[in-house]
Amino acid sequence: MTRTPFILRNPSVLVVLAGLAVFTVAVTLLSQAYGTGAVPTSMVKVLGKTLCLALAAVAMDLVWGYLGILSLGQMAFFALGGYMIGQWLMYARTEGIVAAQLAQGPIPATAQELQDAVTNQIFGVVGASELPLVWSFAHSLTLQLILVLAVPGLLALVFGWLAFRSRVNGVYLSILTQAMTLALALWLFQNDSGFRGNNGLSGLQNLPGLDHVDQATLSVWFLWASAAALALFYALAAWLVSGKFGSVVRAIRDDETRVRFLGYPVEGFKLVVFTLAAMITAVAGALYYPQAGIINPAEMMPIASIYLAVWVAIGGRGRLYGAVIGAVVVSLLSSWFTGGRAPSIHLPGYVVNWVDWWQVALGLSFVLVTLYAPKGIAGVFDLFGRRGDRA
Repeated sequence: MTRTPFILRNPSVLVVLAGLAVFTVAVTLLSQAYGTGAVPTSMVKVLGKTLCLALAAVAMDLVWGYLGILSLGQMAFFALGGYMIGQWLMYARTEGIVAAQLAQGPIPATAQELQDAVTNQIFGVVGASELPLVWSFAHSLTLQLILVLAVPGLLALVFGWLAFRSRVNGVYLSILTQAMTLALALWLFQNDSGFRGNNGLSGLQNLPGLDHVDQATLSVWFLWASAAALALFYALAAWLVSGKFGSVVRAIRDDETRVRFLGYPVEGFKLVVFTLAAMITAVAGALYYPQAGIINPAEMMPIASIYLAVWVAIGGRGRLYGAVIGAVVVSLLSSWFTGGRAPSIHLPGYVVNWVDWWQVALGLSFVLVTLYAPKGIAGVFDLFGRRGDRA
């Protein structure tokens, strides 16, 4: 018998990929760089960043929705991916500027003089005069791209191995992931961490060697890259959870003790999913921050990971398309409300300003969804599916 292709066995994957393709083409044709200009460059960047957040939500759903681990440290991996690519972006950009300045001198600068000048330009703000060891590979795009996956992946592997072998579960594991994130953020806030402390990395929207390309064009390129990454890893995640591996993972979520009793290496399955999710989240961060233009340690504070969990819950955990829907809907609404575009509500004696009240509304939505709609927005699609089955 011929085995049915994966896509045909999972029509929801095909629907998501087709919708993503249509969305990307539509935005491109409406952009200022390649189309009518109806969608401004700032909005294209918002949409590109939203796709990156949707990818992070997919990774979160793998860990929480399918494995049953409420990780409150996913945005640490997201920020680490941004820091790794940000090192190359900032170093290469600064090196180009400094080299052009030194070239105007009467005597050509040596390689050491060039490096010293770059170091002073980047780290002078924190009083450092030597290039930190963690920037040893910042000159190489290839090596930094490897570190985008290697650093978050290694951190998740070590943390997961220590936690899972100790059989830490439930709320205690959530607290540990939150503590890991907070500790990492507090370390990065220090000036001697090697990542410029509270100043973070800036100017990331300027791609070295592409000074002749305007931001309108770059924003569309990053939109394409973000859409491609979301499509690739969404399909990978869907393939992973649809087979026997996914069945074991869901069984661990539902009854870990029974799965261990049946002889499955529970800790191994957990470690694979946790590490893979960390690496996927890091890729999302590496694509997000060049569009944002700046990254600092505040980006990985625990509250950011809580927001990510809220998005997945509202969209519908345990359904990858639900994670995408939740991230897209909530992040776009957040941009609308906090950007001052939502009209204020005038009440007797008080004015509801959504810039101040949006987080309250988001928290209330999370509580209501948890209590009355545990399947989230994705539950609506389940209702349509059941009606179709009855027809």
